Amino acid sequence: MESIVSYEATRRITSWIMRNRELLSTQEVEHLDQARLACPDIARACDLARVFTDLVRNRRGQLLPAWIRQAERSDVLPVAKFAAFLRQDLDAVTGGLTHEWSSGRVEGHVNRVKTIKRAMYGRAGFRLLRTRILART
Repeated sequence: MESIVSYEATRRITSWIMRNRELLSTQEVEHLDQARLACPDIARACDLARVFTDLVRNRRGQLLPAWIRQAERSDVLPVAKFAAFLRQDLDAVTGGLTHEWSSGRVEGHVNRVKTIKRAMYGRAGFRLLRTRILART
């Protein structure tokens, strides 16, 4: 069965859900509200996404298990799958949302170094690799 809503409309609605409501234009808010009224799944996904966004932005990791339970019980399959994925490594995700310190910056640098190494196809020695890494800092 073919979907009534186009791919572009789906992406647009998703972007409205993920953005801060205060940053949406009045027309976008009206369209989002119409979509929420027309489809209860969109309304539920929107509510769950807003709560999750609040958990992440305000570092409320202690509330994550309750959000996961709520999301897994929802009829919105993508959200339920995402919640099940988070549950697989709940301690790490909760720690990332709770603790001030993380290894995110280090992982970013490791990724950058690996990208530089890949771009050289393994043909450069240590000195050239070191020079290229330091030149990009």
